[in-house]
Amino acid sequence: MTRPGGVRAALMRILLQEDLNFLLTNRLPRRLATRIVGRVARVEHPLVARPALALWRFFSNVDLSDAAEPAFRSLRDGFTRALRPGARRFDPDPAAIASPCDAIVGAHGPVRAGVAYQVKGFPYRLDELLPDPALAARFADGRFVTLRLTAGMYHRFHAPADLTVEAVTYLSGDCWNVNPIALARVERLFCRNERAVIEARLADGTPILLVAVAAILVAGIRLTFLDTPALLRDHGPGRVACRVPLARGAEMGWFEHGSTILMFLPGGLSLHPDLAEGRGIRAGERLGSS
Repeated sequence: MTRPGGVRAALMRILLQEDLNFLLTNRLPRRLATRIVGRVARVEHPLVARPALALWRFFSNVDLSDAAEPAFRSLRDGFTRALRPGARRFDPDPAAIASPCDAIVGAHGPVRAGVAYQVKGFPYRLDELLPDPALAARFADGRFVTLRLTAGMYHRFHAPADLTVEAVTYLSGDCWNVNPIALARVERLFCRNERAVIEARLADGTPILLVAVAAILVAGIRLTFLDTPALLRDHGPGRVACRVPLARGAEMGWFEHGSTILMFLPGGLSLHPDLAEGRGIRAGERLGSS
């Protein structure tokens, strides 16, 4: 008798074959598929919600042991679930820059003359990713780290340190998959996708930048610190100046599916030497230091 885990492993081996995975997740009408899945994810009727949640749990290998509520009314509720109090503890060192989210560490390291890498051999320019050349210049010789959230992970993200958010810019765009297979095939992918650029400063005035990049399927970004019930997309492109102080670990928002956060630090800050591409990291673990 074949066990469910064996069936899942066999199916995932097939689906993760590079050509097939890229075809299935990118060579379809991405925006149309995203709208359809987004609508399905919001449906709370059991005839839709239960099969959708079962498929998500089967294919994404979801761990709900630390979820605040183990049952969900819709697939969207599962994606955006809260955790039990204390499930993520943020590094208390005032000099620590913590991971804002649960993620798999991707490309990271120095930004060289305004250029970073989505994967080896695939560079992108900060002045293409960001809306303002002056903002790009601020981090042109800094550090960056790529944090990829998979479909089964905890999808909320948090302040990596005590900081004040000074502005948010929403940039509309495509919704390519952001998995390693797509990153190795689509040049400047992060510069093409829908994204939110979050400008902030640490307590000592040091600038820090988080870029939340949406991906195929639900592709929604909600910024709860702006106190708006709608997705960022619903407000349309543009820059919103603000002054929102957030304590280390405070919730900043969520994705409505797996996606990516790019974090940029200025040259005076450093990344943790133990960071390794492909390593899992949890919200609150140290990424760098001021």
